Amino acid sequence: MLTMRFTCEKSMLVTGLNIAGRTVAQKSSLPVIEGILCRAEVGLSLTGYNMETAITYDIEADVSDAGECILPAKLFGDIVRRLPEGPVTVVVGEDYKVSIRAGYASFTISAESAEDYPELPDVNSGRPVMLPQNQLKNLISGTIFAVSENQGRPIHTGVKFEVTNDSITTIAVDGFRLARRTYHPGEGTGREMSFVVPSPGLKEVEKIVSDVEDMASFTLGPKHILFQVGKATLVCRLLEGEFLDWRRVVPTDCPIKLIASVSDLASSVERVGLIVSEKYKSPVRCVFGNNELLMRTNTTIGAAEDKCAFAGDGKELEIGFNVRYLADALRVIPSEEVTLELTNGLSPIVLTPADNKFDFAYMVLPVRIKNG
Repeated sequence: MLTMRFTCEKSMLVTGLNIAGRTVAQKSSLPVIEGILCRAEVGLSLTGYNMETAITYDIEADVSDAGECILPAKLFGDIVRRLPEGPVTVVVGEDYKVSIRAGYASFTISAESAEDYPELPDVNSGRPVMLPQNQLKNLISGTIFAVSENQGRPIHTGVKFEVTNDSITTIAVDGFRLARRTYHPGEGTGREMSFVVPSPGLKEVEKIVSDVEDMASFTLGPKHILFQVGKATLVCRLLEGEFLDWRRVVPTDCPIKLIASVSDLASSVERVGLIVSEKYKSPVRCVFGNNELLMRTNTTIGAAEDKCAFAGDGKELEIGFNVRYLADALRVIPSEEVTLELTNGLSPIVLTPADNKFDFAYMVLPVRIKNG
């Protein structure tokens, strides 16, 4: 007696396994989640769930017999990837022996009952917020690099979403820097809410979204958030706690405003940064002169110096920064020119796109530098 039988294209099955497989638990006290949940109904769905984040991927399939089972994620994935191109037929018997056929190739492996697989959080009761995939990608990639790695403040290891009727804003902070990105939808969201998404789950969303205008959505539940991107659905647990009141810490009226080429400044920062590493940490000394920035650093492995032109008078302001934090920001600034806003040697620098059509801001706290 059969418990499940379906046929689908190998390429679609590989895509589904690659995406859903990212959240299969590697080692768990619950062995069933170390496999991938395979459910055949109208079509086929594959689910990976590590108890924090779940990804389900839907695949078009010809289902002869509906059913579900847990397949060994790595073994099944390795087999499918090496099958010849074309249709793949999977048959699961009552004893959970799995037959996999494609062309002249055939395999038999063992599956498990899905009876003990944990139920996924139900978030579908909420009203989704819609936005283009490329805008969701920008909101994530423009901030996620600045999340904290310090588990002492778990709330800051995620990205905060702030949704109003006319904007969706993401914010990340780590105690040394802050990144903010805002998207203004053409039509109002009709919602007002805020929540913090853990970095690991959001990184998976970032991998799934494409640089296209096809719509994606997110739906807020009591303790979880659901992202729908094409055929993929991701659900993850939200972080709880009090997030930094970021509006109070970002300077607004900086007396020094300078404009530089993003590519030129990034190149200078990266060159000087060659002397700096995680092992040989040292701040980059920045001297903002008249239409010119001088950058210098000294570490135990050597010294570096470079200059970069900009428009404006920096009033010979001397200030130190972590070179990696500057480089991270310049990689994601969505315009060709950047505005640098400064106050004094003890205040943060704020970087914003010189082109006003982009709503992005990045703040870095200065680092104490030795005299000389």
